[in-house]
Amino acid sequence: MELGAYLPFLGTLVGGLVSLWLFRMAARLGVIYQLYHKIDAQSPCYGGELVAEVLRAHKIRFLFTLVGGHISPILVACEKLGIRVIDTRHEVTAVFAADAVARLSGTIGVAAVTAGPGLTNTVTAVKNAQMAESPVLLIGGASATLLQGRGALQDIDQLALFKPLCKFCASVRTVREIVPVLRKALAISQSGTPGPVFVEFPIDILYPYHLVQKEFSPMGSPKGIMGKIINWYLQNHLNNLFAGAWEPQVVSPLPVRIPQASSQQVQKSCELLSRAKKPVFVLGSQVTLPPTPAETLRTALETLRIPCFLGGMARGMLGRDCPFHIRQNRREALKDADLIILAGTVCDFRLSYGRILSRRSKIIAVNRDRKQLLKNSDIFWKPTIAIQGDAGSFILNLSEVLKGYSCPQTWIQRLKEEDIKKEEANRKKGDEKTVQHLNPLKVLHLVDDALAEDSLIVADGGDFVGSAAYIVKPRGPLRWLDPGAFGTLGVGGGFALGAKLCRPETEVWIIYGDGSLGYSIAEFDTFSRHKTPVIALVGNDACWSQISREQVPIFGSNIACNLAYCDYHVIAEGFGGKGFLVTRKEESTMSAIIREAQQECQKGKAILINVLIGKTNFREGSISV
Repeated sequence: MELGAYLPFLGTLVGGLVSLWLFRMAARLGVIYQLYHKIDAQSPCYGGELVAEVLRAHKIRFLFTLVGGHISPILVACEKLGIRVIDTRHEVTAVFAADAVARLSGTIGVAAVTAGPGLTNTVTAVKNAQMAESPVLLIGGASATLLQGRGALQDIDQLALFKPLCKFCASVRTVREIVPVLRKALAISQSGTPGPVFVEFPIDILYPYHLVQKEFSPMGSPKGIMGKIINWYLQNHLNNLFAGAWEPQVVSPLPVRIPQASSQQVQKSCELLSRAKKPVFVLGSQVTLPPTPAETLRTALETLRIPCFLGGMARGMLGRDCPFHIRQNRREALKDADLIILAGTVCDFRLSYGRILSRRSKIIAVNRDRKQLLKNSDIFWKPTIAIQGDAGSFILNLSEVLKGYSCPQTWIQRLKEEDIKKEEANRKKGDEKTVQHLNPLKVLHLVDDALAEDSLIVADGGDFVGSAAYIVKPRGPLRWLDPGAFGTLGVGGGFALGAKLCRPETEVWIIYGDGSLGYSIAEFDTFSRHKTPVIALVGNDACWSQISREQVPIFGSNIACNLAYCDYHVIAEGFGGKGFLVTRKEESTMSAIIREAQQECQKGKAILINVLIGKTNFREGSISV
């Protein structure tokens, strides 16, 4: 057959391929979508309003921010819809505050920051939220869609920065995408193992049509065919941004998926527990996550009456003086236990990678995240039953199946007696005189004695806060906030801000080391402006003591560890707060000073108590790496 016979077929094929290519290009440029969806060039509406509508539909009460032109439409729209906008002095504080709201409210915390440096300033807080498993939505501004990658102000590849840190990252490319992308992000953040998500909003997505159009308009009349092509491209891009923008969309929350233990796993666990003579619970932060309310979980634990060690957000779960809450001698108890239930607790450095678990013990491990569930199980420990599911719901199921169960009293009494002995020894240690200034343990005991029953404690520091974890007792569930596994310094200002907003009637305390205070002392301005009075207690030993304690004996040098006995109380007053200085001269009146500070806080003043402390060997041998 001659070649000519194929020409009609080839012509049809080429024509079809060209048509297909043109169709795909038209779809990619939004030309086809524009044929079926309206572009309202006269509408005063803007993308920031859609963001606010989605947040309101998800019952978001607070938006934390540091203002920037890229995100102004979001802030203004949120204010109009009754979402309280709280601006901080550093972007990292905004995310820490959102993290605290997420932990305390059982919803998602939201922060919005401007492009480039605004976003890079949040990286530490986002990583902290990831490791603490906090559902946080970070909203970021970005350069206009057409200018990305062309050298625009503050234009960087922001998605590449946050993909390793977040469960979900997206850049919204048209106004009509705002609602579905945000709904998806919010659901993902709270599903499975909670964590942060990031959504980027280019500036031309957020502003109204007429303002964006001004930026797209050519300086003069287009000249030549190329000028006309460019002009058409710009106009088409603008139209595609806003096509179908204001059509009705569903803004309500998508379903949140939470893994649960199977009935068989619960039954097997109940059988192990019913046979155990020396069972122990080790509860981590995951037990405080929804859907089980903290008070419901507390009731379940009180029904089971199994000795409990509490860590992270679980601190305070059983109140101040629960007879089966064991605070001291955890290592010894875990070595002696015949059944250990790790409920949302991970075998990382906090449990010596699993080495402190007895190989003779039966171990039930429950965690939403499979990697965390089995961390180091191939080396130092092995679970008898490994359950990928929600720890709080699991404990609730145990209490329902084991009605009438009674833990051996001799086991509880033995652990509690040793617990009381250790706490008495700690109090005696606090009565010792330090070479200079006040004994930090005595300071912490005085604070613990003075805490209101509704108080909430934020922990931000190294050595001083490490001591506080042994001495200061949270009064109830969800009344302790610390950074979590990442060990981040600087969370204090943001955590306290979020806590006070969630619980305005609560007495919120920050226990600071003098080193960590430096990260967020400027937020006293935020406390003052937004009328969120808190009490900050600073253990001021003019040193990074957590590091110095190891560095000096090993290397014989205190290089980079020394600070100064700064007048932090004066700085707080400069930001509108009230400051107190406590030295050895005020030792006998410190309780009275604390009471005065509490009274001033009730009047609406943010308080900083600057306590000069000396050195003790209380935590000698504890590690900082």
